Amino acid sequence: MSEVNHALQRIARGTGIVFAGTIISMFFGFLSRALIARYFSVGEYGVFNLALTVLSIALVVATLGFQNSLPREVAYYREREPSRVRNLISTALTIALLNSLIWAIILFLEAESISQIFKDERLVYALRIIVFALPFWALIAVITSISRGFGRVREQVYFQNIVYPTVFLVLVVLGAVLSFSFTYVFFAYVTAQILTLLALTFDIWKIKLFEFKILLNLRLGRELILFSLPLLFVGILDFVMTWADTLMLGYFKSSEVVGIYNAASPLARLIPVFLGSAAVVYSPIATSLYAQGKVREMGRVYQILTKWIFLLTLPIFSVMFLFPEATVKFFFGEKYVSSAPVLQILALGFMFHTFLGLNGLSLVVIGQPKLNMIGDTFAVISNVVLNILLIPKYGMVGAGVATAVSYFVANVFRSIWLYQRVGIHPFSWNYVKPLIISFFLLGLIQSLHLKVPNIWYAIPVLLVFLIVYGFLVLLSRSVDREDVELLLAIEKRLGVDLGKMKKILRKFV
Repeated sequence: MSEVNHALQRIARGTGIVFAGTIISMFFGFLSRALIARYFSVGEYGVFNLALTVLSIALVVATLGFQNSLPREVAYYREREPSRVRNLISTALTIALLNSLIWAIILFLEAESISQIFKDERLVYALRIIVFALPFWALIAVITSISRGFGRVREQVYFQNIVYPTVFLVLVVLGAVLSFSFTYVFFAYVTAQILTLLALTFDIWKIKLFEFKILLNLRLGRELILFSLPLLFVGILDFVMTWADTLMLGYFKSSEVVGIYNAASPLARLIPVFLGSAAVVYSPIATSLYAQGKVREMGRVYQILTKWIFLLTLPIFSVMFLFPEATVKFFFGEKYVSSAPVLQILALGFMFHTFLGLNGLSLVVIGQPKLNMIGDTFAVISNVVLNILLIPKYGMVGAGVATAVSYFVANVFRSIWLYQRVGIHPFSWNYVKPLIISFFLLGLIQSLHLKVPNIWYAIPVLLVFLIVYGFLVLLSRSVDREDVELLLAIEKRLGVDLGKMKKILRKFV
């Protein structure tokens, strides 16, 4: 078996559990948001999103970039200085706990000032309840990052992706059934974080992965913070990219507009789900190839993986882009249909982010993380400037354009620099052909201006589109040998007979 095929099969196997956890997390989280949006008013849903956004900013600052640095630092010390791992873990947990408590107090005291920025008094009580979740959320994030340093994704998948969203969803459903007030949502959020941390802590203690100990080693703490600060800066930039639209809509418009916009935004953010799942497994495998000087093989893995991600993502993108009104109505109800144009715009931005592949992560693999920071800086500047220029006049449509453009800018910079440094790009001829076919078919269907009353009428159209698309992809001979090899690996692992599919694919290789 070639090095490329072996790497691709390892990525495919490892992505399975991460993808399953990600899907569960996004689906349950999405259901929770949809229930809140349907059960409460548009303005209240907007307040919930603003409070969650502010809390998310606090989390980025409270964890000091540890979420990205600890997997590397724990793995490094386990290899070089195993005796210091225990102190490193204890120091990281202590710093995260103290810093998160400080920021929780600051947010509690400044809740009124923050609410004045967004011109909504309801944000005061929302923040003064939800801030109690910050220390628990920060510890969950740090503990799961530490477990990844031990080469484990189990804790992240089970607790961050499954336990927390499940508990929160159950609590939201309970509140809706019992007709609790809007305040209950924030108590439910805090409760879900507390229960998740307790379950995670018990699991770590039970398997004896590491010990929980209050200890602050100043030297280790200083080294960890210095290493983490650039990653904290990148995290802040990524956060601004993610939440600038919501925050600036709240500033320039109202909580009601924020609520409507946040029907489209979480839907569009489902589009990179396959990209994010593959990223967790891609990094160590690509790093191994690069460290061995096998840049050509790494480039080939990048190309094949990007094609798979695009093909898997296309159905999700198609239904959102072609039938935005039906999609929004299905998940959030009639009162949010005005966000349909925003969904189309955001879907384009996130699909562009997806079809260029894991360019940012590849820059980290080749030792150029600063280029990510530079590209993200340009993207954030364009995002903020466009939000300021477009939101006052165009409202949430302007916010959608600003976000889509920022993702376009970031990915163009990353892809250009990746190609300049090591000659890697995603555009093999067998990837370009499916791209051209998809653009043509999507443009054709869009030109028909089909109006469907609900999502069930859209599904037959989507099925016809995918069947025709699959046929044209085969006819254009866009199947690579690596695709067949992967199918053989899946067949062996699942114990199923894919004989007919293999025969068809082999005819078009």
